Amino acid sequence: MEVALPTLNPPQCRPLSANFAACSVSALAFSPSITRKSSPARGRTWLIRASLAVEQLAESKAAVIRIGTRGRIIGFGSQNRDSPLALAQAYETRDKLIRSNPQLAETGAIQIVVIKTTGDKILTQPLADIGGKGLFTKEIDEALINSDIDIAVHSMKDVPTYLPQNTMIPCNLPREDVRDAFICLTAASLAELPVGSTVGTASLRRKSQLLNRYPSLQVLENFRGNVQTRLKKLNEGVVQATLLALAGLKRLNMTENVTSVLSIDDMLPAVAQGAIGIACRSDDEKMVCPLELLSIFENAHLIEAFCIQATYLAALNHEDTRLAVACERAFLEKLDGSCRTPIAGYACRDEDGNCLFRGLVASPDGIQVLETSRSGPYAFDDMVKMGKDAGEELLSRAGPNFFDR
Repeated sequence: MEVALPTLNPPQCRPLSANFAACSVSALAFSPSITRKSSPARGRTWLIRASLAVEQLAESKAAVIRIGTRGRIIGFGSQNRDSPLALAQAYETRDKLIRSNPQLAETGAIQIVVIKTTGDKILTQPLADIGGKGLFTKEIDEALINSDIDIAVHSMKDVPTYLPQNTMIPCNLPREDVRDAFICLTAASLAELPVGSTVGTASLRRKSQLLNRYPSLQVLENFRGNVQTRLKKLNEGVVQATLLALAGLKRLNMTENVTSVLSIDDMLPAVAQGAIGIACRSDDEKMVCPLELLSIFENAHLIEAFCIQATYLAALNHEDTRLAVACERAFLEKLDGSCRTPIAGYACRDEDGNCLFRGLVASPDGIQVLETSRSGPYAFDDMVKMGKDAGEELLSRAGPNFFDR
């Protein structure tokens, strides 16, 4: 699909808004071996077991679908969760499930489980130093495998190219704007920043492309935390500017903070940026079409028609997004990409309806940037082949020790 590229007017010099009203998390009953902590002011009970934390409402029935999402419970009030973007994505998934399955609108039919991940616990070190992408999905995947949740909502750019055994991601929601946003109190664009200005970002992809175009700027690495935390640091003068994914700002209704939007040519996005993936157990017939149907129906169209009626996730999948993400992740997998490697990739439909893929690798210091592109039919096999082929080319051109600079 073609991604809409709306124009956002750069705001004037002003304090940034870091407000987001966190939604309440619904109930989930666990086994007796649970530590309970009460919150008298709200008349609710919190249940905590291992890395899962959920809010229990009195007299709640068992959930039909339990949605797992990342976060870290700081206190015991609805305003104390530090992953509002993850919650926003979980609630977007819930709303789409209800729209496609009206019976799920009944109170308690869908419940959201906040799961504390390693990436949410450790904020003082760069991701590359503590394990990379899987830090935001490992505990959620474990909860899924253990049947503590039914589906897991992930930002696809956080998902490793390998999936745990017995899990799958059969569904991608419609992709948001893939571009990066420039946020600054004093300059309208990166080009207008004074020499020596510091830009905060924890992304090696952003750092390398930024330094390649603007070598006179400085980059503060390990500029981590949720959106609100990073905007607060910017307001406090820790950095002069920062770069954030526009998709996240849109999902949080915080685009009023955007100074300008970087074009794809200026900053190629991360693989799967702006895409939400929904994972489930591969043997969960409530979520995915059982493999046994392959032996019942010889006609693939009959299988597809049956599955659309029989599963919850089939109606949510946005096929254009799924294919684009598959292309980009094939590229990433071929490069064996991690948080230590500056890699960017983006697949979309061109004006003729075909797939246009652009890929990039860079040295961490930004001195060398290698780019390539592919075009072909917008179909799964063709797009995966394009991604792999582009990865193989850049891997060959980069040579050994390219990412060690």
